[in-house]
Amino acid sequence: MLELKQIHKVFNEGTPDEKIALDRINLTLNAGDFVTVIGSNGAGKSTLMNMISGVMTPDVGTVSIDGQNVTSISEYKRAKLIGRVFQDPMAGTAPSMTIEENLAMAYSRNKSRSLRKGVTKKRKEYFQEVLSTLHLGLENRLTAKVGLLSGGERQALSLLMATFTEPSILLLDEHTAALDPSRAELITNLTKEIVEKFNLTTLMVTHNMQQALDLGNRLIMMDNGQIILEVDEGQKGNLTIEQLLYEFQRIRGAKMANDRALLS
Repeated sequence: MLELKQIHKVFNEGTPDEKIALDRINLTLNAGDFVTVIGSNGAGKSTLMNMISGVMTPDVGTVSIDGQNVTSISEYKRAKLIGRVFQDPMAGTAPSMTIEENLAMAYSRNKSRSLRKGVTKKRKEYFQEVLSTLHLGLENRLTAKVGLLSGGERQALSLLMATFTEPSILLLDEHTAALDPSRAELITNLTKEIVEKFNLTTLMVTHNMQQALDLGNRLIMMDNGQIILEVDEGQKGNLTIEQLLYEFQRIRGAKMANDRALLS
């Protein structure tokens, strides 16, 4: 599970450019929860992800994963507990390395380091088996450089690598936003399949409001560093985009910004 208590972060404090990025955020994800996150640009969504993954440290508050306070634990140590897929298909993989070498690194993420060869015959067979579930033919291209793959293929590989070790928390940071519609649909479907298969506790930021409604069992809306709306499983299935926009206007007294990151 994931628990955020009173997370507060200010950028450029004491200057004319001061901005409260996260304003006393409280959020709990129970085991198996799949929570989608929406909000306008600058709402604090990416900062929230960076707090959980350890890229940033809060000014105030605590981050706990599986009951362990990880607030002061570095990003690379926290990576044993977290899988993350970024918006940019170029992130999350090593382009100059082969598919099997990338998978070997991901496979070893939560294991003790050793001098044993990373890509063994047994592991190759396992890699081929899991790659075949993507239905992209990558199981026949283990020695291909990842940099030669298409954006959709790389994002599918990134998703597989992030979930290889069944992490305690899966973070999906607008991971379909940079893809064309057909590839975005492929990655969306793969996301749903993998999260359900392993019952992964997942937090997904998305620019697409319909995607936020279609995936997961809970939804939160952010604005100006705050969680302004939480929707539980019982309510989520009946919501529409129009109702979400109405809720924003009701809470904030103004219409939600009409930008790509909200209405696609």
